[in-house]
Amino acid sequence: MLSGHEAHLSGSVENARATTAIILSAAGAALGGLLFGFDTAVISGTTSALQERFGLSDAMLGFTVSSALIGTVIGSLIAGAPADRFGRRAVMLMVAICYVVSSLGTGLAGEWWTLLAFRFLGGLAIGAASVVTPIYIAEVSPARFRGRLVAMNQLNIVLGILIAFLSNYVIANLASTETAWRWMFGIVALPSVLFLVVSVLLPESPRWLAIHGRGQQALGVMKKLGFVDPVRELRRIQDAESQVDRSTAPGLFQAAYARPVACAIAIAMFNQLSGINALLYYAPRVFELAGAGADSALLQSIAIGGTNLLFTIFALFLIDRFGRKPLLYTGSILCALALFLVGYQLESAMPDGTLILIGLLGFIAAFAMSQGAVVWVFISEVFPSAVRGKGQALGSTTHWVMAAAITWAFPIFAASVGGWVFAFFGAMMLLQFVWTWKLMPETNGVPLEDMDLGSARA
Repeated sequence: MLSGHEAHLSGSVENARATTAIILSAAGAALGGLLFGFDTAVISGTTSALQERFGLSDAMLGFTVSSALIGTVIGSLIAGAPADRFGRRAVMLMVAICYVVSSLGTGLAGEWWTLLAFRFLGGLAIGAASVVTPIYIAEVSPARFRGRLVAMNQLNIVLGILIAFLSNYVIANLASTETAWRWMFGIVALPSVLFLVVSVLLPESPRWLAIHGRGQQALGVMKKLGFVDPVRELRRIQDAESQVDRSTAPGLFQAAYARPVACAIAIAMFNQLSGINALLYYAPRVFELAGAGADSALLQSIAIGGTNLLFTIFALFLIDRFGRKPLLYTGSILCALALFLVGYQLESAMPDGTLILIGLLGFIAAFAMSQGAVVWVFISEVFPSAVRGKGQALGSTTHWVMAAAITWAFPIFAASVGGWVFAFFGAMMLLQFVWTWKLMPETNGVPLEDMDLGSARA
C-alpha cells in the first residue's frame, strides 16, 4: 500500500503525463495551423517569377494568387459534415495528404493550369484545417486550459506566416532565379509530411467517440488526456447527446441555435472588419503612403510580423485567466484608438511616419492579444456538440469570405478616401465593443456539453 507521500508523488507524475499528452495532442493538431499560415503566405515570394515563367498578365497573376483563397472558402464550407460523420482525426489526415500533394504539385508544375489546380487543392486544405483543427483541440482539452490550447492554433498560423517569409528570403538567396519559386512551394512538403505522420498518431476526439456510441474508447482517451473525472465527463456528453433527435440530421439554422450562429458570424466578420488582412497584405504600401522609402517600408513590415507573433504568445497566458470577453473589451478600444491615429496622420498635411508606425504596431499588438487569439477559440466553443462541425464551418467560411472582400476592396477605398478607411476600421472596433458587451456570451471555463444547456455566461 502506498504511503501518503508516495500516493501524492504518483498522482503528480500521472498528472504531468496527462498534461504532456494533452499538450502533445494539441500541438500536433496545431501543425495544421502552421501549415495554414505557411501555405497562405509562401506565394508572396513567387509572384514575379510566376508572372515571367507563365507569361501572366496582372489579372491572371491576381487570379493565380486568389486560386488558393477560392479553395479556402470551399474547404471551410465542406469540412464540417465529414468532421462530424467520419471523425476529426480522419479529416486532419486528409488535410495533411492534400498539403503534401499540393506543395509537391505546385513546385513541379509545368503548366499554368496545373499550378492553379494544385494551389486550389492547397486552399481546400487550408479551409478544412481552419474548421477541424480548432474543433479537435477544443474537444481533447479539459475546460480549465482549453482556451490557451486552442489559441495555440492561432500562434502557429502567425508562426507559419513568419516562417514562410524567412524561407522565401533564404531560398531566394540560395537558388537560381529560374528554380527559386519551385523550391519555395516545394519546401512546404517537409512540414506537411510531419503533420501527416503526427495525424496518424493522434487519438480521436473523445467527444466524437462518445456521441458515436464508442464510450469505452472515449473513456480511455479522456483518462490518457488527464480529464479530472472522465466517467462524469462521459456521462455529461451522453446526457447531452440523449437530448438530440438523431432521426434527422440536426440542422444548424433553427431557432435553438440562433444565438451561437449569430455570434459566430459576428465575431468572424469583426475579425476582418478590423482591417487586419488589409494591413498585413498592404503594409509596405501604407508605409510608402506615409513617406517611407521602399527599403524602410519592408523593414517596418517585418516589425509588424514580429509584433504579431510576440503578442499572440502573450495572449496565450491571458485567455483562460481573464476570459474571452475581457480580452475583446480591451482589444476593441485599443484597436480603435490606434486605427484612428493612423487615419488622422494619413489625412494630415504633414503625416508623421513615426506616429503611423506606432499606431500600426499598437493595432497589431491589440489585435493579436484579443481578436486574433479569441476568434477561433470562441467559434470552436460556442456551438453544441450536435452541430459543432457545421458551426465551425460557418464561422470559418464567414471569415474567409470577409477576408477576400476586405483584401480586394482595400486598395480601391484607400485610393479614393485615403486614411479615412482606417477610421472606418476603427469605428467597426467600437461596434465590436458594443456587441461584446450586449450580446456575446462568455464561454471561458464552461464545459463544451454545457453549451447545449445554455450555460455560457452573458
